[in-house]
Amino acid sequence: MITEIKEGYVKTETEHGICTIEFHHPQGNSLPAKLLENLAQTIHSEGLNSHTKVIVLRSTGDTTFCSGASFQELAAITNEQEGFQFFLGFSKVINAMRKTPQFVIARIHGKCVGGGVGIAAAADYAIAKEGADVKLSELSIGIGPFVVGPAVERKLGLSAFTQLSIDSAMWRTADWARRKGLYAELHAETTGMDDSIERLSDSLAHSSPAATKELKRIFWKGTEHWDDMLSERAAISGKLILSDHSKNAIEKFRLKIKE
Repeated sequence: MITEIKEGYVKTETEHGICTIEFHHPQGNSLPAKLLENLAQTIHSEGLNSHTKVIVLRSTGDTTFCSGASFQELAAITNEQEGFQFFLGFSKVINAMRKTPQFVIARIHGKCVGGGVGIAAAADYAIAKEGADVKLSELSIGIGPFVVGPAVERKLGLSAFTQLSIDSAMWRTADWARRKGLYAELHAETTGMDDSIERLSDSLAHSSPAATKELKRIFWKGTEHWDDMLSERAAISGKLILSDHSKNAIEKFRLKIKE
């Protein structure tokens, strides 16, 4: 099944209980509001599907897993409610991932920025290849990683989350991300990454769904308040994105891309 979005899509394929959810956007797999909405809905729907035993989340291309929020849509936000609704999209994706009774395996084939780091952190098990470097760039545009922060801090720890948040212009290597716990595995080549994903997803597809559900509940214990907390964080970002600092930073970034 393919859900078409302007200049992007969310696609699902299921075989032998393994549901692969793929998202695409031509601008570095960035995440406009419609794509976020469809991604969250798709993950939620598969979570309710008794035939789905494991979810593999991936994107297209060979250089960037996800470049985070759509700068075009960020620049178009004119009031706090619009800002809140946009950032709430990231909240919905993260909450959908944590609530599914199935494990979510993330295939991280390339760089992760901002919300992309949050998605990688919200996965139950992330398998990456070399070059999948990470950066939380939010502070550089006048906001902060408020919505994705809880998922990143939960997976990497407060110290690593702080480092990423403060030095928002610095890329951390994929090996750094592996050592901090964001990635469970790091492979030198795409074939090695995909072979490992195939092996693990097949194993999980043959595991007890009841046991998987209970394990996931234990792994995510203490996050029951995230629906409200991430919504509150979305409101913070929605307000800050309206500042002159943010508007100027986003415009400079957009002009740089056009050069």
